[in-house]
Amino acid sequence: MKTYFFIAIFLKTLFLTAQIPVSIPENLAENETKFKLQKKEIEVTWPIANKNVAKMILSLEANKPLFRSIGIIENGNLKEIATQLEPRFLINVGKRTLKPENGWTIFFDKVPTRPYTSHVLELNKKEVKVTKSGNRTKITIGEVTAPDFSGNIEITIYNGEPLFNIAAEVATKKDSTAILYDAGLVGAKAWDKIAFMGNGHTFQEIKPSIEDKSINTAVKYRTIIGSSKNGAIAVFPPPHQYFYPLDEAFNLKFTWYGANYREMIPGYGIGIRQDLKGDHRYVPWFNAPPGTEQRLNFFCLLGVDGPDALLDSVKKYTHADTYKSIPSHKTMASHFHNEFIMNVVMKGGPVPQKPEFVDVFKQMGVDIVHLGEFHYTAHPKGPDPKRLLELDALFEQCRRLSDDTFLLLPGEEPNEFLGGHWMALFPKPVYWVMNREDGKPFVSKDETHGKVYRIKDKDEMLRLLELEKGLAWTAHPRIKGSTGYPDAYKEEVFFKSDRFLGGAWKAMPADLSQRRLGLRVLDLMDDMNNWGLRKKVIAESDLFTIAHENEMYAHMNINYLKMDALPNFKNGWQPVLTAMTEGKFFSTTGEILIPLFSVNNSASGQTASGAQKKKATIQMKVDWTFPLHFVEIVTGDGEKTYRERISLDDTRAFGTKNFSFSVDLTGKKWVRVEVWDVAVNGAFTQTVYLE
Repeated sequence: MKTYFFIAIFLKTLFLTAQIPVSIPENLAENETKFKLQKKEIEVTWPIANKNVAKMILSLEANKPLFRSIGIIENGNLKEIATQLEPRFLINVGKRTLKPENGWTIFFDKVPTRPYTSHVLELNKKEVKVTKSGNRTKITIGEVTAPDFSGNIEITIYNGEPLFNIAAEVATKKDSTAILYDAGLVGAKAWDKIAFMGNGHTFQEIKPSIEDKSINTAVKYRTIIGSSKNGAIAVFPPPHQYFYPLDEAFNLKFTWYGANYREMIPGYGIGIRQDLKGDHRYVPWFNAPPGTEQRLNFFCLLGVDGPDALLDSVKKYTHADTYKSIPSHKTMASHFHNEFIMNVVMKGGPVPQKPEFVDVFKQMGVDIVHLGEFHYTAHPKGPDPKRLLELDALFEQCRRLSDDTFLLLPGEEPNEFLGGHWMALFPKPVYWVMNREDGKPFVSKDETHGKVYRIKDKDEMLRLLELEKGLAWTAHPRIKGSTGYPDAYKEEVFFKSDRFLGGAWKAMPADLSQRRLGLRVLDLMDDMNNWGLRKKVIAESDLFTIAHENEMYAHMNINYLKMDALPNFKNGWQPVLTAMTEGKFFSTTGEILIPLFSVNNSASGQTASGAQKKKATIQMKVDWTFPLHFVEIVTGDGEKTYRERISLDDTRAFGTKNFSFSVDLTGKKWVRVEVWDVAVNGAFTQTVYLE
């Protein structure tokens, strides 16, 4: 330890003789990343697979590219992949409409319809600070600036993988600000080749020229690759955090390559980008409240086996944009307004034997899909013949398209009677009309359809849910058409009923300063627990068009229901609703899995014994791709919520581990857990209640 301390002091003194001050950590032995100092540069090496080493050299000289060299030392021989590259960030700055009823919790905004500006962040190398924590090393370089924004460049290195993250962490003092960012690596010369997986799922390699004007391109896996004779660099964004919420998951050409990007960044580059106009519906961009450190970032992965092999390595971080199968669980996605029934089936034309949207879900590894059909397109209030005909079509298509490996569930977002927006799910086909005229019965017998219900108010809606064992829950709570809900009806009989599940989680709104997604609903989950109500929260996608050409994975999430077998459509799907109501599931963006979780041996949805509250044991099995960042243990006493964040910086990429945490739950009434990684992908459990 004394030796490392002496080295640290010596190196720090040496660094101060360089052109800019450099601060290094005293815990040099924390991990295997090593530094070698020259007067005008820092050489950084870190271990990767097969006893090889990744290497970068950072230039400390003003007006010189930050990365003098990037490469991999394989079997003792350096394979230099790139030289003289500069990380560039372009920030687009718009104005947020902070309405009193929404504040920053807003989706219905159209930022690009108002004046906005775009600026390149400029790096002025004033100081460097190196820190180590677990298996990662951060190199912070100050400062970067743009009009009304300032901050630092941060490079994070992950031991074990040729992976690093480049971020511009910037803040503004201006209120009501919304932002987007583009970013990439730029140099004075073109790469030997540019490679990517085309949106038609064909791998493409292009021989570029320094004269080529930059091109925005739609790719799979959100990745663009630059290759040289010695290897390649893949550039890609955080797979979910980079994508602010939209109604449509269109692939809006999220990568770029070429010279003079947007006529604002000179040189030849590869990078990531956002379409400023979005899907031309509601386009809210990212929140950037004053004083918050917005983390504009992208990842880089190195490889020496060719760009196709490198892309395969990138794909592993998202299971190739699929949801990994795990024993005793079935994957369920919810809330899709694909409108297959009204836009295709009811049009009277040919109905495809194998609709594209079904194939999309199957290829992604989704076992169960809960639809949200008839979203302002049909006749939910009748007249009865039209409504029943539409339900007939919905039930028949769901039956036809379900099989032994895929279950398509009929569902709607009724938005009647209760207030706000809400989703409905029954365990079998149920015929009901969202209107009851005077003189007509609540339920009647129909020769063709059997029971037909007619609903006139919230009391009858609850009665229907009780009779047919259905579930309802708040869609996109506290935002969009559910602004103010479920809070406004938390004292209602229907909400307190076990037929009202709770709410649904989606990363909305978006804020790049947060290291968790979807705080709006995670906070609601805690509030409902403190209200004393045993409610649940499922993940929802809330998307419209489902197509292969779309960027589905970035905008989706998934629930893993604890189920051994997939129900057969003709026998009903009560086991799905049972798993939901009993809290036997976890929700995730896909990269982190929590197949096992218990508190004092009680699983989520159950009640743990209070006999060992002071020394309670939380056990969980976690499977992950990106290195993990932290686990957060969330508890409540019926009034307040408490959070304990435990660093997982010691983890490397791609792992499975059984964690055990000892916690004092004295005075607490409930507990749940979240796990988040370095790309702000996450997973959360349902609640365990305490005696």
